[in-house]
Amino acid sequence: MAHTLIGTVTSDSRDKTITVSIISRETHPLYRKQYSKTRKYTAHDAKNEAHVGDRVQIAMSRPISKTKAYTLVKIIEKARGTVELKEDVNKAYEAEKVGADEIARVKKAEKAEKEAKKAEKEAEKTTKSSASKSSDKTDKNDEEDA
Repeated sequence: MAHTLIGTVTSDSRDKTITVSIISRETHPLYRKQYSKTRKYTAHDAKNEAHVGDRVQIAMSRPISKTKAYTLVKIIEKARGTVELKEDVNKAYEAEKVGADEIARVKKAEKAEKEAKKAEKEAEKTTKSSASKSSDKTDKNDEEDA
């Protein structure tokens, strides 16, 4: 049998073509650390029977196109599918997201209000201190006149 590989289908959007990713664990020759290496191969799927997530076996063949030199031999394991959320859950999520935005806006407004009050207090302190200085000056002037 020809050179065969086993991998996972990562794309099936093209007609009669699938992209298969093959992940292998390798050890660095000098540092002895293991790492994952992913290789992608395009394979010919004549019946369009493989879908994203399926575990498949592909075999080397004659070049079918510029990038395709493998064909689909068999589907080892079908994908178990994805979880679809119901509309109510999606709407609740959107409402929660909008609620979070509203909460952030309110917090920002409260923070701005606190800063405004702080600025007012500081302004009052400065006017009081300048008023007390001016009253001290008038007291001194009265003492000098007497």
